[in-house]
Amino acid sequence: MLRSFLRWLDRAPIEDPVDRRNARVIQLLLLFLGVTIPATLAFAVIVAWSQLVSSEVHWSTHASLAMSLSIGAAAWIGLALTRRGAFSAAVKLLIGAMLLVTTINLGVNGLQRQMPDQLAQMLVLVLSGLVLGRGALWTTLAVLVGSVVLGAGRDAMSVFADAPARAFYNLPPLLFTYLLVTLLIDRTTQALRESLRESNERGRQLAEEMRERERTHAQLIHAQKKEITERMASGMAHDFNNIFAVIVGFANQRHEDDGEGSRQRLVQLEGHLSDVEETARRGMAISRRLLRFSRRDGEQAVVFDAAQAVRELESMLRQLLGPGIVLSVRSDGEAAPVRMDRSQFELMLLNIASNARDALSDHGRFEIDIDRDGDRVRIHLRDNGSGMRAEVAARIFEPFFSTKPADSGTGLGLAVVNELVTEAGGGIGVESICGEGTTFLISLPCARQDSACIPGHEPP
Repeated sequence: MLRSFLRWLDRAPIEDPVDRRNARVIQLLLLFLGVTIPATLAFAVIVAWSQLVSSEVHWSTHASLAMSLSIGAAAWIGLALTRRGAFSAAVKLLIGAMLLVTTINLGVNGLQRQMPDQLAQMLVLVLSGLVLGRGALWTTLAVLVGSVVLGAGRDAMSVFADAPARAFYNLPPLLFTYLLVTLLIDRTTQALRESLRESNERGRQLAEEMRERERTHAQLIHAQKKEITERMASGMAHDFNNIFAVIVGFANQRHEDDGEGSRQRLVQLEGHLSDVEETARRGMAISRRLLRFSRRDGEQAVVFDAAQAVRELESMLRQLLGPGIVLSVRSDGEAAPVRMDRSQFELMLLNIASNARDALSDHGRFEIDIDRDGDRVRIHLRDNGSGMRAEVAARIFEPFFSTKPADSGTGLGLAVVNELVTEAGGGIGVESICGEGTTFLISLPCARQDSACIPGHEPP
C-alpha cells in the first residue's frame, strides 16, 4: 500500500531532475497541509461551537479562519498543479499564499501575538531556497522583513501605545534569526547546486568519452578488417588469374582444328565451361565473404557454431596464408556454440593467421583445432614458424607493440584480438618457442543455442 502510494507520487510528469527528486516531499507537505488545516479548523469549530453561537464573534476571527482555509486550498491546488507537471508554479503558489497570510496576520494582530509561532516563516524560507533558488529566497526574506516591521508598527499603535519603542524590542533578534537562516540555506543550497552541476558535467564528459571510445573502437575494427582484406588481395589475384587462364585457354582452342568431330569438340567445350563455372563460383564466394567481412556495420552478437564458422572461413584463410603454407582445420565433431559478432570472430582468426604467415615466411604449416571442454569452447591456433622470445611474447597484446618494420603493420592486430576475446567473456594465451613455432589458445564461454541461431548459421 505504502509503496504503491510512493510510486504514485513519483509518477508526477516533472522533467527537471532536481525538481523530480524534491517532488515527493513537496507533495507530502501539500497533502499534509491540505488535510490537517481544514481538519484542525473543523475540530476547533466543533469544540468552540457553543461559544461561537452564544456570543458575537470578532471579525478578526473570521479573517483568521478564512486565511487558514486559503492555505489549505492553495495546498490542494498546488498538488493538482504538481500532478500536471507544473511543480515550480505549485511551490510559488504555496509560498505566495503563506506570505500573504503572514503579512495580513501581522498587520491585523501585530508582531507580539505571532512571536511564539515562527514555523510558517521558517517554512517559506526553506521552500524558497531549496526549491526555487537563491533569488526567490532573498525575495522571501525581504517580504518577511516588511511583514514583521508592519507587525511591530501595529503593536506600537495598539499594544504599546503608551510606549511605542517597546514594540520594536524583539525586532532586531527576529530579523537576525531570519537573516542567519537565509544565509545558511543560501550557502548550503548553493553548494548542493554546484555539486550537482559538477556531477552532471562529469556525467556528460563521461558519456562523451564513452561515445568517443565506441567510435574509436569501431574505426579500429574497421581498419583491421581493411588491413586483413588488403593482405588477402594477392591470394585472390592468384585465384582470379586461374579463372582468366581457363577462359583464355578455352578461347585459344577455337584456333586449333585437330580433326576431331563435332561431338568431341562439344564435350571439350562442356568440360571447359564446367571448369570456368566452378572456378568463377569459387572466386564469387570469396568476393562475397570479403565484402561481408569488410563492411562497416554495427556489432551484431549472434550464437553460432565456432567449428562450422572456422570451416566456412577456410577459403579466406588459404588466400591469406598463400600457396606455400599448409592449412589444417580439425574439430572433435561436437557442437561449439559461442555468442559474439560473427565478423569479429573471423577478424580474430584472420589476424592470428596473418601473424603466422609472417612467421612462416610463406612456407610451413598452420593448424586450427576446435574442441569443447565443459562450458568452454577452446580454439588452438598453431604454426611451426620462427617463434618468439619470452620478452616479446609477454608484450604482443600491447597496443602498437610490433617487431615488424614500420611499414609492415600497425601493431594493433593482436591488441584488437585480445580486446574482442575479453569483450566476449573469454581469454587468450600464447606459448612460443624460438625456432619451433607459436600456439595461441582462445577460450570462449559456451553459449546456449536457440532456434534463431543454429550451428553454422551465418548472419546476413
